[in-house]
Amino acid sequence: MAAVLAVCGVTASMSAVAADKVTVQLKWLPQAQFAGYYVAQSKGYYKAEGLDVTIKPGGPDISPVQVIAGNGADVVVNWMPDALAAREAGVPLVNIAQVFNQSGLMLTCKKSSGVKSPKDFKGKTLGVWYGGNEYPFLNWMAKLGYKPGTDIKILKQGFNVDPLLQNQAACISTMNHNEYLQLLDAGLKDSDLVTFFYEKEGVASLEDGLYVMQDKLKDPAFVARMAKFVKASLKGWNDAVKNPAEAAKIVVANDMSGSASVKMQTRQMEAVATLITNANTAKMGHLDPAAYERTVKVLLAAGSSPVIKKDPGKAAYSHAVWEAAQK
Repeated sequence: MAAVLAVCGVTASMSAVAADKVTVQLKWLPQAQFAGYYVAQSKGYYKAEGLDVTIKPGGPDISPVQVIAGNGADVVVNWMPDALAAREAGVPLVNIAQVFNQSGLMLTCKKSSGVKSPKDFKGKTLGVWYGGNEYPFLNWMAKLGYKPGTDIKILKQGFNVDPLLQNQAACISTMNHNEYLQLLDAGLKDSDLVTFFYEKEGVASLEDGLYVMQDKLKDPAFVARMAKFVKASLKGWNDAVKNPAEAAKIVVANDMSGSASVKMQTRQMEAVATLITNANTAKMGHLDPAAYERTVKVLLAAGSSPVIKKDPGKAAYSHAVWEAAQK
């Protein structure tokens, strides 16, 4: 009997050791924007795939590109403009799955500022996030023919809505699932605001996608591990879209700061769900080549200051992991 128990103990130990470790670096703090990963973790989807996943939250001083370049993560969540700019600068990131197929980025202005259309931006102060988030905005301004510092003034915006509330800027950067809701919570009404969705303005670029280092894709074992990660993550995302309230509770449970509320995260998840229009379909997480090419075209078309100077072509994305995840 003792021998049997010993064998069982060894087997259990070997099983635990056999779990493949995966570290994912998020772009921001724990919130509904990343609900799918937390849901997959909470519901045991990663464990069921034989994975031991560590989810590293981001923050204002954390660059996913720097983390993965320094071997601090196997895969990162990032926006495509930042990923392609990093690739051109020497960090060969490759998109292996595209979770969000719509952009939630918008410029939100107070009606009282006199902004009714993009032509009214001239002479105004506009709040912009930096750290890789400025690329879509600079692209848009170039398309409009506005030169920062001459035609418009840029306020390097913190990750809050204070500049609009305190009238420091006519417009600020917001996400439909985060800062815009903060403005409403602060007492402003939809009728007080004018919003310009990058998607509707024709300058949207792909946002939350999964990226790995190019050389890693030469390793079949790494591809297999990432396929399991993507499969479980997409399952988590499908659950999150179906049940925002449940996802919100899971997100809040993973917020060690205690600042997130279930009510707010539920609203965020409902907004995030609008950015994943192919959830619970066979194309969930699949990077549409046409959407990729559209993003590249937008990033190249920035006049004298393009985000990227050369078309990276098909080398910047791979369907190998996503296809393996479907099997």
